Amino acid sequence: MVKVKGAEITYDKQGRMNYHPKFHFSHGKPFTERELEYICKFYEIDHVRTIAFAIGKTERAIHTKVQCLKRGNLYDYYKNRNKYW
Repeated sequence: MVKVKGAEITYDKQGRMNYHPKFHFSHGKPFTERELEYICKFYEIDHVRTIAFAIGKTERAIHTKVQCLKRGNLYDYYKNRNKYW
């Protein structure tokens, strides 16, 4: 555990950071198209923790969203979209 002004940072059994309001500012909000494109473009080449910090969601939310996009055959669509990134 690490303390950050008023709240401590905790991790789950897989070593992923649990929700923390200072770092996960978009938690609970729907994913934007821009965020989906960012996730799909960088998921295979960057650390999930870095992506999570960049868009303000938890690592678990990123993993879950990627699984959903792959199941719905939308992962490659967003990865190759090239509208924002």
